[in-house]
Amino acid sequence: MIPSLLLAFVFGITSVLGAPQTGRTCGTHITDEQLQAAEAHFAAHRVAPSSGVSAQAVTVNVYFHVVSQDTSTSGGSVTDTQINNQIKVLNDAYAPAGISWTLANVTRTTNAEWFQRASPNTSQQQAMKNSLRQGSSRDLNVYTVGFRAGSGAGLLGYATFPQEYSTRPSDDGVVILFSSVPGGTSAPYNLGHTLTHEIGHWLGLYHTFQGGCGSVGDSVADTPPESSPAYGCPRGRDSCSGGGLDPINNYMDYSDDSCMNNLTPGQIERVRSQIATYRGISL
Repeated sequence: MIPSLLLAFVFGITSVLGAPQTGRTCGTHITDEQLQAAEAHFAAHRVAPSSGVSAQAVTVNVYFHVVSQDTSTSGGSVTDTQINNQIKVLNDAYAPAGISWTLANVTRTTNAEWFQRASPNTSQQQAMKNSLRQGSSRDLNVYTVGFRAGSGAGLLGYATFPQEYSTRPSDDGVVILFSSVPGGTSAPYNLGHTLTHEIGHWLGLYHTFQGGCGSVGDSVADTPPESSPAYGCPRGRDSCSGGGLDPINNYMDYSDDSCMNNLTPGQIERVRSQIATYRGISL
């Protein structure tokens, strides 16, 4: 069994009302040492995916849990239209990986404590997930909350990694700021790519800037090394010499939603192998 890693990724914004005042910022890190332990476990247990990206497609059920403090838009209400548009964003983003997403169920819960204070390793998160989570390791649970108080104040989202499921199945899933869905108020993070990014972690990807310009990196050979997160859409940025321009358009960077548009073939290969190994999803 691998050690308990920091398998909840968090990136945040400063506004408690859902309107970002700074770029995405990481609130939780996986160290190079923890990453190396995870990668050693992955190498020892790796299940290879089918040959070719389009060898086999798979559909993942999405259980979408809207948690709010009241029924108002500012209080956390997310409409059915926004949820359906979010699913479309995910399908467009992950089509190259052979993964499609289908909405299996929507729950709506009014709970001000969960809405305001749910964040990694809190009693509010545990209670919320224990109450609402559905499905198995193959199914994605998404929770929308407000991140307005406590240790999670100002966060934009966080997720668990695939290898966490075997020891903490009830914790599995993604939690995002309600106003980051398409049509929300968290511009420039309101086109739905907060969830695209977080699902990348749920599928086994690290940040493109993991490890900076060092040798560890994000365990994907074709993502150029990046010294630090990219904010906005800084075209032509090259923060590490010799590796090519920074992958500012990658879903696993911190760029604005409008700047994000791709995963690399290496990331897709990793996703397919990660979920075959840890989620029982074969492509």
